[in-house]
Amino acid sequence: MHIDLRTVSIKPLRHTFDHVARRLGADKPASRYQEGTFDLQADANFHYRPLWDPEHEIFDATRTALRMKDWYAFRDPRQFYYGTYTLARARMQETAESDFNFVESRGLTDALPEAVRSLALDVLTPLRHVAWGANMNSAAICAYGYGTAITQPCIYHAMDHLGMAQYLTRAALLLGDIEVLDTAKRQWLEAPMWQELRRYVENTLVMKDWFELFVAQHFVLDGLLYPLVYQQIDEELASRGGPALSMLTRFQSEWFAETTKWVDASLKTAAGESPENAVLLGRWTTQYRTAALAALAPIARHALGANADAALAEMAEALDARAKRAGIVTATAA
Repeated sequence: MHIDLRTVSIKPLRHTFDHVARRLGADKPASRYQEGTFDLQADANFHYRPLWDPEHEIFDATRTALRMKDWYAFRDPRQFYYGTYTLARARMQETAESDFNFVESRGLTDALPEAVRSLALDVLTPLRHVAWGANMNSAAICAYGYGTAITQPCIYHAMDHLGMAQYLTRAALLLGDIEVLDTAKRQWLEAPMWQELRRYVENTLVMKDWFELFVAQHFVLDGLLYPLVYQQIDEELASRGGPALSMLTRFQSEWFAETTKWVDASLKTAAGESPENAVLLGRWTTQYRTAALAALAPIARHALGANADAALAEMAEALDARAKRAGIVTATAA
C-alpha cells in the first residue's frame, strides 16, 4: 500500500475585512489590533438626536473643540484590543496577588512603625475616591468620545482605575480594620488636606468636552498624582521603615509607566494635527496643571514636609517635558 502525502497551499480569497483593507490601502494581512480598532465607530443611520442633547448626534465628533481629519489617526503603542489588554492585566494581577499574599502571610504590615502606618492610611486610603472619579471620567470619555482608536483604550483605563481602587481598599484593610475606610471617607469629605483635590475631581465629573477631560484626567492629574504618591511618597515611607508598602502599590507604579506611553502618543497625534490643536491642548494643560499642583500640595506637605516643594517642582518639570515632547504649546505656570 502506498500513501502519497502532499502539501496543499490554499490561497485565501481575502486577507482581512473590507473596511480594514480600505484603510490599509490593500488587501493584506492585518493585525488583530487593526481589525479590532479601525472604523468600528457608528457614524450613520442614527434614528434621532438624544433628547438630553439635541444639538448633537448620539455619536458626534463635535462634542469636543479638538478637531481631527481622521479620528483613527490615534494609535495605541501597546496595541491593546480586548484580548491583549486582558492578558496584560492578568499578568499584572498575578503579580499583585502574589505581593499581597507575601505581605499578609508574613505579617509585614504588623511590623510597620506606627507613624508610617498612620501616614500610609492618611495618604493612600482616601485615594480610593480619586480612583473612582478617574473610573467615571474614563468611562465618560469612552461614552462621548469619537473613534474606537481613542475610546477603546479609555474604557480599559476605566477598569484599571476601578481595580486600583480595590487594591487601595485591600491595602487599607491590611493596615487597619474596617473602620479605616469610614475614616478615609470622612477625610475625603471634610479634612482640609483633601478638599482642593476633591474639588478638582468633582469639577472633572461634570466636564462637557471629552478631550478636555482626557487632558485634565489622564495627562495632568494622573501625570502629577502617580509620581507624587507612588514614587516620592512611596520612597519616603520606605525610608522610614515601610518598604512592604511598595509591594502593595506596585501595580499602580507599573501601570503608570505603561499607560504614560499611550497618553503621550495620543496627545502627540492630536497636537500634530494642526497648530490650533497644539494651542488648545496647551491652554488646557496650563489650566489644569495649575489646579492639580494646588490640589496636591497639601498632601505633599503632609507626607514629605520640607521636601514637598522640591518634589512638586520636579513633577511639574517632568509634566512640562512630556508636553514639550508631544508638541503641546504651554505657558509656564507660576
